[in-house]
Amino acid sequence: MRTTITLEDDVVAKLKDRMARSGASFKETLNENLRRGLEQPTEDELARPFRVRPRPMGLRSGIELDNIGGLLDLLDGPVQP
Repeated sequence: MRTTITLEDDVVAKLKDRMARSGASFKETLNENLRRGLEQPTEDELARPFRVRPRPMGLRSGIELDNIGGLLDLLDGPVQP
C-alpha cells in the first residue's frame, strides 16, 4: 500500500540511525520497526488482573452464625416498633 505520512524529526533521526547500522532501505527499516511496535502488547494487555487474597478472620466468641436475627441485631441494633 502506498501512503503519505509525516514523521517527526526524532523519529526520522532514529530511522536513519537504524538504516545506517543495518544497511537496509528506508522502506524496509520503517516496515520492520512498525511491525515490532505493533506486535508489542498494549498496557491493557500487560495489566495484571486484580486478585483478592483471602485471609482467615476467625470468629469472635459469643457470636452465633446460625442465628440470623441475632446477627442483624448486633449489626443494626434491635428492631424498634
